[in-house]
Amino acid sequence: MRKSRLTFVFVLIMLFSLCSFSVNVAFAEEKIYLGGMPAGFIISTKGVEVVGVGDVVTEDGVKCPAKDSGIEIGDIILKIDDHDTNSLSDVEMAINKQNSVVILIDRHDEKIIKNVEVVKDLSEKNRLGIFIKDTVSGIGTITYIKGNRFGSLGHAIVNENGKIIETTGGNVYSCNITGYVKGERGKAGELKGVFSRSNPIYKIEKNLDCGVYGSTVEVHDKLEEVKIGHAVPGDAQIVSTISGCIGQKYDISIIKVDQGQKTKNFVIKVNDKRLLDSTGGIVQGMSGSPILQNGKLVGAVTHVFLNDPTRGFGIEIGNMLNN
Repeated sequence: MRKSRLTFVFVLIMLFSLCSFSVNVAFAEEKIYLGGMPAGFIISTKGVEVVGVGDVVTEDGVKCPAKDSGIEIGDIILKIDDHDTNSLSDVEMAINKQNSVVILIDRHDEKIIKNVEVVKDLSEKNRLGIFIKDTVSGIGTITYIKGNRFGSLGHAIVNENGKIIETTGGNVYSCNITGYVKGERGKAGELKGVFSRSNPIYKIEKNLDCGVYGSTVEVHDKLEEVKIGHAVPGDAQIVSTISGCIGQKYDISIIKVDQGQKTKNFVIKVNDKRLLDSTGGIVQGMSGSPILQNGKLVGAVTHVFLNDPTRGFGIEIGNMLNN
């Protein structure tokens, strides 16, 4: 009986090893399209965030139902009565023709129920006395495109408390980088850019700790194809855009590799004088910039060191592809 159990465990270990080997070989042989282009992200949130609590002027005087019921800035409104609230229109529909509502909120991962009065303002519109937002927007970098799928950022989009934002979808738009704020010790720089919200190029489906993912809606046959590799200490390059909309390659070094981490798998240092003279190194908006080594895609830029903008973290490309 003992021998059989040992044999069974051994077989399981062998099967796991073979599966892992097969996945790695598949990544090594697989070609995907190289990113490096900037993009504008607009992510739709699950629930709406309270960004302000204010007064409502009514025929009976000034009232503030939300404040009186204990709703606070930063609360996420998940439901009003039995209605999901993922947008401003959802909230307006849920309080229409109501005198009071039951609101389910998420406050620091704690679910709280509030009974809130609904009042009419001087224009006869129902109000709760709150200001809300239902989307989060910003600039980042596309890492790769594989088939009709894309991966980007190398980290999650989070709220002010560092919590990963749950999403119901969203769009990605072409972006033109118009300038940047140079990074300094103790203060992160950032890319400045503009993007039109009229023609999305990608659809956001997932916001995970290893990046933002979704589907593409345009052909990418003009992009460079690359193979997948694994990072080792030594010379490398990042592909990023600091002006316009076309990525450029900049020299870096991979200083340290730690494959055991989920997102911060290696430390990189910018060596390229062009990038150092312009942005000072890594700045916000470069998240997702592909990292190439020996012509292969090995990862993406994720974070900058606040005390040294010439250095930052990278994520192993395999961790992004697994999502």
